[in-house]
Parts: sequence; C-alpha cells; structure tokens
Amino acid sequence: MTDLDLTSRHLGQGLLAHPLGVNLGAVGLPGNLPREQDDGPFLDGLRRAVELGANLLDTADSYGAGRAERLVGRLLREYPDRTFLTSSKVGRIRGSAPHAYADRHIHHQLQQTLENLYAEELDLYTLDSWDFGPQDRYLGTAIDQMHTLREVGAIKAIGMQGPYTPAAATPAERAACAERFLHLFRLIRPNVLWTRCNALTPVITLEGEDLFAFTARHGVGVILAAPKAPGLRAGLTPSGAETVPGGLEELHTRFGDAPGTLTRLALLSGVQRAGHCATVVGFSSETQLEESFGTLSGPVLTAGELRTLDDAYARARAQMHPKPKERLPAGTGM
Repeated sequence: MTDLDLTSRHLGQGLLAHPLGVNLGAVGLPGNLPREQDDGPFLDGLRRAVELGANLLDTADSYGAGRAERLVGRLLREYPDRTFLTSSKVGRIRGSAPHAYADRHIHHQLQQTLENLYAEELDLYTLDSWDFGPQDRYLGTAIDQMHTLREVGAIKAIGMQGPYTPAAATPAERAACAERFLHLFRLIRPNVLWTRCNALTPVITLEGEDLFAFTARHGVGVILAAPKAPGLRAGLTPSGAETVPGGLEELHTRFGDAPGTLTRLALLSGVQRAGHCATVVGFSSETQLEESFGTLSGPVLTAGELRTLDDAYARARAQMHPKPKERLPAGTGM
C-alpha cells in the first residue's frame, strides 16, 4: 500500500483543489446560533482546515443568509498570501425578485457574495437549484447570466447541482432525476458538478455510466459534499444504533473494527474515486475537521479494496431499499 496522493486535483477551468476541502453548510442550521459574535468555532475550524492543507472553501449565499460567506471573507483576509479556491452558490434566496433566477438577480447576488468575501472574483459559482420557475421560465435567463459572468471574468467556472435523490426514492424517481439532470446539463454546460454524496444512497446512472465516468468523458470536474464526521457515521448506521446495515459487516472483518473505520472508508472511497474529483466535508468544530482530515493519513485503498467497498455498499443498499415487487397482470394472481 502507498500513501494517499495529496497533490491538487484539476477540476477544470484552471481550478486546482486539495483532495479534501470544507463546506460551510452547517452555518445557520438549527442549533448553530446566528449571531456573528458566535462564529468563533467556525473560524477556528476554518483556520485548522487551512493548517491541514485545505484550499477549497465551499459556501453559498443561503448558508446562514450570507453569514457563511462573511466567515470565509474573514479567513481570506487573515491569509492574504495564500491561494484559495472560493466556491459559492445561488438559487435559494429570492429576496424581492419574482424568482431566485429572475432577470438580473444572479448578478445582484454575486455582487453581494463578492462583497461578503471581500473578493473581486469568484472561482466557482454554482446554480444551487433545478427550479427555474414554471415551464423553466427563467432557465434561459440563468444560463445567459452565468455565461456572461464567466466571460467578463467575474467568475472562473460555472457549477450546477449533480443528480441526487433521497435514499428512499423509487427506481422511477431516480430515472426521472437522471432525465432532468441530463436535460439541464446539456443546456447549462457546466464546468463543475457539485453533488451530495452518501455511500448508501442508490446510484443514479447517466447515459449508462456512473457519475465519475460520465463527468470524465465530458471533461467536467466533481465536488462531492460529504456531511461532517458524525453525519458520515449516521449515514452508515441510519438507525443510530451501534450495528451496521447488512452487507457492511464484512468491512469490519476486512478492515478492522476500530472506532471510525467505516467513516474513514466512506470518505476515502470518495477522495480516491477520480482525479477530477474533490470532496468537501461539513463541520461545526475543529475536532470534527481533524477527524475528517485524519482519514487522509495512512495507506490508500487498493483497487481491490475499492471494489470490495463498492460491492458491500451495493448489498447494503439493496437490503435497506429493496426493489418494489412487480405487479402481476390482472387475472394471473396466485
């Protein structure tokens, strides 16, 4: 076994990211106080992430109504000589506009984002929603604004949400999600996909390929958004119990049952998946970040071990979300 390659990943458009970055989605969630003076734990976490090598700082205007962006802005001012990859999103906050993508609203939101970040340009700007109004009324407007912002140098790369469905989604719902994604992908022509990841979420097939093969073929980078460490554990033990879903027990046999083993495997399976992919992890404390970044130390998973993981996850998904039984034609019941 060899150590994990921690050289920067090329996400396209000249964007180079450390394999593991941070996501500020926890800012503004219930239980996280909204007052600016309570930002200490998040700032300390960001500083620790920088010390651990992170350069990809992923936020959105909707995370704490701009509070997360302002936190990143404070960090950027503390490290004026460091190069960071700043990522934000638009599409959740409507304000006084008729829709979050209406008219020049994207442009207005970007100006506020840049002001929050104390920056003159943004590396990655992601369309954070597939809702473009009735009959996609504002889709053309959104595409025009994003491409214009890239052409004038206000942003370097265009992002869009990747395909994702809840764990309990039916095969028909997953197929509809894939169809909708492909329709938008062809029109938006993004440089990067931003998508949530969960090892136990059913896989969505795109033109007969998985997400990584599909994006590699199209020359598009990928950012996988993993939950903070406790969330990773919760995703692998959905019931909150100490036991793991059927299909994952063999992983303890193969890799050991030390605390955090399943969490490490889940995160490594994303970090190692492809050279055009980076992962961002959520956090609300330095401890959670250190736990996540700690998965990068030590040996990498071999190709055989990655296949073992994929097989185990597939069996666990099949057990947790069995395929609906096919209905018998009328008159043929037992």
